[in-house]
Amino acid sequence: MGGARGYEVVIVGAGIAGASLAHFLAEGGLGDVLLLEREEQLAVHSTGRSAATLSQLDRVRTSMELIVASAPFFQSPPPGFAEHPLLDPIGVVSLFGEDAWSELAPRIPALNRFGLACHAMTPAEVLRRSPALDPTTFAAGLMVPGDGRLDVHEILSSYVRHARSRGVELRTSSPVEGFLIEAGRCRGVVVRGETIRARVVVNAGGAWAATLGAQAGASPIRLVPHRRTIVTFAPPDGVDASKWTFVSSDPHSVYFSPEAGDLLLSPMDEEAMEPCDATPDDEVIAAGLARFAHLAPSLAPRSIKRRWSGLRTFSPDRVHVVGEDPARRGFFWLAGQGGCGIETSPVIGRVAADLILRGETRHFDARRLDPARFA
Repeated sequence: MGGARGYEVVIVGAGIAGASLAHFLAEGGLGDVLLLEREEQLAVHSTGRSAATLSQLDRVRTSMELIVASAPFFQSPPPGFAEHPLLDPIGVVSLFGEDAWSELAPRIPALNRFGLACHAMTPAEVLRRSPALDPTTFAAGLMVPGDGRLDVHEILSSYVRHARSRGVELRTSSPVEGFLIEAGRCRGVVVRGETIRARVVVNAGGAWAATLGAQAGASPIRLVPHRRTIVTFAPPDGVDASKWTFVSSDPHSVYFSPEAGDLLLSPMDEEAMEPCDATPDDEVIAAGLARFAHLAPSLAPRSIKRRWSGLRTFSPDRVHVVGEDPARRGFFWLAGQGGCGIETSPVIGRVAADLILRGETRHFDARRLDPARFA
């Protein structure tokens, strides 16, 4: 189905989900793909506003499996994929209180067997990696040395560059206005009054995925965006935090890390809201900084340099939604990435590409991601 008005696959949304799918479709031999982005440039919303971190420990088992399976891609990218390293492996340490640690500690051997290379750290050992913390405010830490900060721009641009080199077309400033439905099947999209036909239409709309699904008459999957806020600030005079590890504290509900000479902090907020251009809430930031001051009193900032918010979209079970809609054939879901869309993109992109190209995949049990689980 070549030509200006027809493609094998149209992908709605050129964030990390849509871009990774385009890359793996093209790598699999299908370049007759149109990648649509509603904004004038890429990474305006969730992809460009993330914490840019590979953190393999996750409360949701399926998400953790996907991240662990994706980690080698970032740690050792395929030859020629990227022009710069994708990962700065500064390590990620997760802090826990007594009760949570007593539950987690016995599971460490099982986590290692599962593929998550991690080890316990005493408060004193944590302080050697992040010396500003108050060791009396947490019981222990779980260190994942292979984790760290991701270069999201490099990851996204590499996916897009390789996809376009194999024939994928990218159109920005192209919001989808409607869907072409014929005999109950989704056969294309309407963009700026133009009907574009496709064998498969992929919904990679991020926070707008549920809205797009409703427009197409697909199954009513409850995908809810949640705001997450990040701020940056300068460390105290004379403090060099550039070599510190990424710290996520369960007792304090904050995480922080080095960020280009400054410190990055999130209050780990998760407020449900409608799809939008999310903006930070001053009260949420103030409460997060107060909790941070208990964890690291000497680092409490006098002023904030930058602040921003993004939307993380969750399905009802907080697991990705990947696959053809059971009620609207031809409409393919690639949504509900929650807070780990970038971290899981190497596996999720491959899985989605396999399902579109062959109807099956060996990279993951696709039944666990199937939108039919909500039907």
